[in-house]
Amino acid sequence: MREGNWRPRIVAFFCNWCTYTAADLAGVSRLKYAPNARVIRLMCSGRLDPQLVLAAFARGADGVLIGGCHPGDCHYLEGNYKTLRRFRLLRRLLRDLGIEEERLRLEWVSAAEGEKIRQVVTDMVETLRALGPLDLPGQFRQWDQEVETLKAQVVEAERLTPQPA
Repeated sequence: MREGNWRPRIVAFFCNWCTYTAADLAGVSRLKYAPNARVIRLMCSGRLDPQLVLAAFARGADGVLIGGCHPGDCHYLEGNYKTLRRFRLLRRLLRDLGIEEERLRLEWVSAAEGEKIRQVVTDMVETLRALGPLDLPGQFRQWDQEVETLKAQVVEAERLTPQPA
């Protein structure tokens, strides 16, 4: 797909009780926003395993959006505080991997904030368009090719190096 036609792919992990309900409200209210996000409903944002976020990027997501209840309003008492700790850890990890921190976003959205969902998704799409495609699967293929090239160079150097008698 040409760069001009590129559309960012967002994986959105939403808490069932607040953010997912807000997304449903946005749909029922017929609020228009970019269709770039694929929503995965979790019972609580605190149940989001960091490996799922990394897997989303590894499988081609350009950004990941995490949505949970406002602090103090979690239906599971402290799930959103766990989410915040994991979010901070993931941002540091992504930065260390060379992935822009803006590709991972955490938002507190209550069930009554359908308009906020529209704003957050639209803003995230604009941010990702400015950053451009992440394309980790393509980078993995490039890295594999680089390793194979290096391996061939090492094998050739060993072949040409005289062996002691």
